[in-house]
Amino acid sequence: MNRRYRDRPRRRRNHQDRPRGSFFTSAFRKPSTQIAFLLIVALVIFLILQMGAGNNRNNSSLPNTIGVSEAYSMYQNGAFVLDVRTLEEWNEFHAPNTLLIPLDQLPSRLGEVPHDRQIVVVCRSGNRSQQGRDILLNAGFEQVTSMTGGLSEWRTAGYPIEP
Repeated sequence: MNRRYRDRPRRRRNHQDRPRGSFFTSAFRKPSTQIAFLLIVALVIFLILQMGAGNNRNNSSLPNTIGVSEAYSMYQNGAFVLDVRTLEEWNEFHAPNTLLIPLDQLPSRLGEVPHDRQIVVVCRSGNRSQQGRDILLNAGFEQVTSMTGGLSEWRTAGYPIEP
């Protein structure tokens, strides 16, 4: 070491002597800090997109549930009606031109349900149809709703049924 610098008294530096931003500037020069920062930013963006995707899935152009009269109107206008009751209930009575896929078989028979039509899921009283609707929504179907009141209320309202 040079003699000139060695004999000089050392001056202690404090935080006021440091130029503004030098800590952050020097920290961001390290690749590990840059990578960590990018990972945090990517995580925040991913979480924001996931929240948006969840909201979009649940906010399709159809409400989660509809009443019997609205379901009948959709039925008349060509909506696909999916009955998720049991075969025994179906044989007792059902709406004409509908498809029976019992709720416990629905996850394995999704290929029978059209993606390009509005879908109304129905059951006897309206409970299983909500579960069926959720199965379809989780499988990527977008135009899905369930009918409250079920086919019992459908029949009471005088809408068409087949024995």
